Amino acid sequence: MAHILLVEDDLTYSRIVKNFLEKNGFEVSTCTKVKEAQNLLTTEKIDLTIADFRLPDGTGMELLQWAKEKFPQMQIILITHYSDIRIAIKAMKLGAFEYITKPINPDELLATVRESLSQKAKPTPEKTEEIPSPLAKSSSASHSSYVVGDSQDAEKLEKHIQLVAPTDLSVLVLGETGTGKELISKRIHEFSSRKNGPFIAIDCGALPKDLAGSELFGHVKGAFTGALDHKTGHFEMANGGTIFLDEIGNLSYEVQIQLLRAIQERKIRKIGGNKEIEIDVRIIAATNENLLSQSGEGLFREDLYHRLNEFTLHAIPLRNRKADLEHFVQNFIEESNQRLNKSIKSLAPEVWETFYSYDWPGNLRELRNMINRAVLLSASDRIERDALPSELLESQFFEKKMTSESSPASFSSTIAPARSIPAGDYKSHFQEQEKELILKVLQDTRYNKSKTAKILKMDRKTLYSKMEKYGLE
Repeated sequence: MAHILLVEDDLTYSRIVKNFLEKNGFEVSTCTKVKEAQNLLTTEKIDLTIADFRLPDGTGMELLQWAKEKFPQMQIILITHYSDIRIAIKAMKLGAFEYITKPINPDELLATVRESLSQKAKPTPEKTEEIPSPLAKSSSASHSSYVVGDSQDAEKLEKHIQLVAPTDLSVLVLGETGTGKELISKRIHEFSSRKNGPFIAIDCGALPKDLAGSELFGHVKGAFTGALDHKTGHFEMANGGTIFLDEIGNLSYEVQIQLLRAIQERKIRKIGGNKEIEIDVRIIAATNENLLSQSGEGLFREDLYHRLNEFTLHAIPLRNRKADLEHFVQNFIEESNQRLNKSIKSLAPEVWETFYSYDWPGNLRELRNMINRAVLLSASDRIERDALPSELLESQFFEKKMTSESSPASFSSTIAPARSIPAGDYKSHFQEQEKELILKVLQDTRYNKSKTAKILKMDRKTLYSKMEKYGLE
């Protein structure tokens, strides 16, 4: 039985959540303060912490940071009345599994709790004395097996994977968020001569800026405040295997320099150390951004880009893989059945119709989460339409309504008259339009972030970033 710590100073709310979770088979301990939570985490075995953001003696963010340093395997969910985009982004970067606002839907809370517990990090058997950061995941943590698929694009991708896998070339995997770039990277590793070595996956977007160098390359004791012991970095852990750097464009310029040196010389130096350590690591990087464009803006080193881009693979958006949709759905159903102890066999015909007509802006990640939720909510042996999230059904209704009601004449009243845009000013003009569009949809959805992200066809993390960028809070 998983043990959950609920840190909530609203005693009524705490009692409701505690009773709900206990009825669903969890052991729940409660407290009201950061200090009390730290004492419980130190003295008891806790699998998951759910913490309110505002507490009498501190914040859930402070507890999150402290707990991730002391207990890197434990997942943490932050809850609050306050919807602050900057806090959400910071919480996710510090390692929070999820950041949700009150009032919370009980079924979705339960799904999030089960999801977080299923993704708990596990120590690598060969290195039990040092548990990797939660940002580094072993290949055994894969959420689903790779699907080759029957579509023409999928077959082409598989041929390229089989072509590059036996080589030692650095690979750059390009594609939208949620398209399975990590699964592609794992498949390259599995068909390479390094398959018996470690596969270490790093989310560069979640690395704390001040600690990114330490996470990747390690540090020596006393290298900086808080460096109480020697730390082995992810590159050293991946020696003899493959390291996957997701969201590579999020690395700071200083860390990019260190990475370039590691690639060129096949050596690393720990932060604060003077000893060079030889490494034998294959690098696979992934991004959903235009790194060449970033290099032109001075945000990403062009020489590093060319070092990483010895071979390019393009992850395919799910909307272009409708021929493979059945394979993915079956995979995710089997996975969810095992995780949630259910026995779902299929989808109702109207659900298939909905899935095939939807364009899946969140790609495989969105499909996987949707199947997981639907399996949880389904009472029979198949998924019915009422188990789908309301956001999906509403967005489809909205799109159909727009399609049926729209005509060139009706659009002409909503689009501003064309005006001449000075050369070189297209980017700022686009940003103005993007800001206006995001604000309009936010207002229409009463600032419901999930609905806004669905309508705008972007993942929630991207929406948070753009809201912070444009000051839309």
